[in-house]
Amino acid sequence: MTKVKDIVQLFEEWVPVDYAEHWDNVGLQLGHTEQPVTKVMITLDVVDRVVKEAIEQDVDMIIAHHPLFFQELKSLDLATPKGKVVQHLIKHDIAVYAAHTNLDVVDGGVNDLLADQLQIIDTKPLVTTNIEKIYKLVIYTPATHIEQLKHALGDAGAGHIGNYSHCSFRSRGTGAFKPLAGTNPYLGKQDEMEEVDEYKLETIITESQFTSVLEAAEHAHPYEEMAYDVIPLANQGKVRGLGRIGFLAHPMPLKEYIEIVKQRFSLPALRYVGSADQQIKRIAVLGGSGKGYIEAARKAGADLYVTGDLTFHDAQDAEEAGICLLDPGHHVEAVMKQGVKDYFDRNKEQLSSDVEVITSKQFTEPFHFA
Repeated sequence: MTKVKDIVQLFEEWVPVDYAEHWDNVGLQLGHTEQPVTKVMITLDVVDRVVKEAIEQDVDMIIAHHPLFFQELKSLDLATPKGKVVQHLIKHDIAVYAAHTNLDVVDGGVNDLLADQLQIIDTKPLVTTNIEKIYKLVIYTPATHIEQLKHALGDAGAGHIGNYSHCSFRSRGTGAFKPLAGTNPYLGKQDEMEEVDEYKLETIITESQFTSVLEAAEHAHPYEEMAYDVIPLANQGKVRGLGRIGFLAHPMPLKEYIEIVKQRFSLPALRYVGSADQQIKRIAVLGGSGKGYIEAARKAGADLYVTGDLTFHDAQDAEEAGICLLDPGHHVEAVMKQGVKDYFDRNKEQLSSDVEVITSKQFTEPFHFA
């Protein structure tokens, strides 16, 4: 039987909570880890109509982008809209999990999904928030187990360099050791020196892989005590960050691009800053409320910055700085619903066969156009 903790573990293999900004509130927000789960619903927001939909659909767990609890909770009045939502969730045993800025920064997350919709190619993070540390892992193993160990490390994720996996290097030598009292050596006898034909196997791991790769290595290694080194490297690891910046395959006037964005997100209208005839080639995008990164987009050379919740003064400042802005609203982040469902569908073999993942059908955009 799949439990909340199993859903969380699988999801956090893609979206670790450590990737979230320090001010954010992510993870399991309501419910308990041992709660059984047969149906999961993906939503942008946890609001009343979404919770009612979850109840009607017999959902056991909600995964949301926008946290149910964002600020510190000091009291909960069940007569308030938020209190009623929480009361319904508890009454119907529905757990709630939030992935916010950590879902923004990961590969394939919100900002990559938005960039795909906006036809932006050759993307990279707009604002770097984390550069993953990488290490060289060196393990000494008898020649009889070199192939077994090599494959175990690669299958656990070690040895990724660019678009290559299972990368390693090995050199042959002689290992020496003396088993002492209380040992149960795979080779040799207690209190006698032993020399063995061994290989030194070297590979690359990231900081987040450390525990899982070492567990796989120890499982594949025959020795009672595995000899290994973990060496920090100056090489730059994976860069993660908020937003994306890239290019259009074919530059076009802003007014033409606006029509594409409206069509992609089914928008009746949107706000923009700049000349409608300006040629647009380099575009930055940051899902949600990204007004604090207008200057970052300008410094990165963006002709156009796409984000939500822009103010009058933000628009004036951008106009003076010569960068175009496009505000399609905060709700375009709803692209995450299908993106998260696709992730679970690709990894469904890791869950019980009776687990179903659905997306909320509720439209949670509060604004209307007249």
